[in-house]
Amino acid sequence: MSDDNRGAVAVVVGGSTGIGRGIADAWASHGIRTHVFSRSRPTGPGSDLLTWHGLDFRDPQQARSALTDRVPQRVDLVCFSAVYYTSRREPFVEVSETDWQDQFTINVHALAWTLKATLPALRAAAPGMFLNISSEVVYNAGPHRAGYAATKAAADSLIRSVAQETDPAEVSFVQALPAGMVDTPGIRARRRSGFDYAGYMAPSDFGPLALELATTRGGPYAGQALVVHEDATWSSVGDSVPISQSRAAQSHAAQSRAAEGSAGGAVAVR
Repeated sequence: MSDDNRGAVAVVVGGSTGIGRGIADAWASHGIRTHVFSRSRPTGPGSDLLTWHGLDFRDPQQARSALTDRVPQRVDLVCFSAVYYTSRREPFVEVSETDWQDQFTINVHALAWTLKATLPALRAAAPGMFLNISSEVVYNAGPHRAGYAATKAAADSLIRSVAQETDPAEVSFVQALPAGMVDTPGIRARRRSGFDYAGYMAPSDFGPLALELATTRGGPYAGQALVVHEDATWSSVGDSVPISQSRAAQSHAAQSRAAEGSAGGAVAVR
């Protein structure tokens, strides 16, 4: 870790579990003072290194107040990893109004609130770095994922737009997304009992990229969307568009239905 990170301060929004937690743990374990803003308190190994601030984006007033009042004066690194998937994949016409609104509130509006709350401090730290956790649906769309695809595409456009009105010497904007499915509590909540996660990525796979971005302040990667692979390496979306997880999920679901059909049963795959 570069000496430039001595005394550095990071904010991870949505960092109690999942990819955000993998990034928060990487930063904190290398001496960066890391503040996590999330609904649930981080637990388990490494949680003692994280400073937690309770925040629930479905209560916009509380969320904005938490960001305004508790974001440290000095911020060198920010990661936005909060996300709302809905409980299952379903056709657009069947998506409830609540799920539709919650996807926009958490995946888009919360990103905007985070940008407004942290950009002044990042500019003052120059160079600061803002990392947004993106998704392959930005490039592939996805059946039965209309709300998720629409909101992640909106978030991508928001980041790229704000980057164009920001001096890159002050703040670098980088986006990162997994090459495949990641084993997280949110994903596990949508899978059937006994599901095999052996082929899934782990949140810790994002650790090496997190450390690289902390050391470089994102400079060499400014404006890029980086695909993180199963071996914890990364490549630019410009080199190859990530594989659609929607098609992979559909194929798996079809195989499961065929197997269950031959046994006279049915299992919903989410």
